[in-house]
Amino acid sequence: MVTRDGVIGCYMMANRRHGTLYIGVSSDLVGRVHQHRQGLIEGFTKRHGLKRLVWYECHQSITAAIQREKSLKRYLRDWKTTLIERMNPDWIDLYDSLATGGAAWKGEPEAWLDWKPKAPEPSRPHPLPKGWNSRQA
Repeated sequence: MVTRDGVIGCYMMANRRHGTLYIGVSSDLVGRVHQHRQGLIEGFTKRHGLKRLVWYECHQSITAAIQREKSLKRYLRDWKTTLIERMNPDWIDLYDSLATGGAAWKGEPEAWLDWKPKAPEPSRPHPLPKGWNSRQA
């Protein structure tokens, strides 16, 4: 039964210990993981049978959760494995604990604040084709 609606978080799903990993983010973490577990979402997690929640962090805002997701995706697999094993050494499914109000892992924000989204580059006008005059309409 899903009981903790609206938990904002970043998470990792796996199919087995040291198996395929998926990193995601959601404004309804419990509901989203439930969808993955039931195979309700077409795509990578369903195709690879990723039904085990092996790691998650709760965040105060979706912006912070997205920033964390992007930071995690930059790191090598070994680093992600170490992160999982610090929280969940046996790679057990954490879904029941999350859904029933188990302890939320707050993580170590200072360890991932190195990632900052790029500012959009200012748009530059494209050069006119050869022979065109900028004063012609």
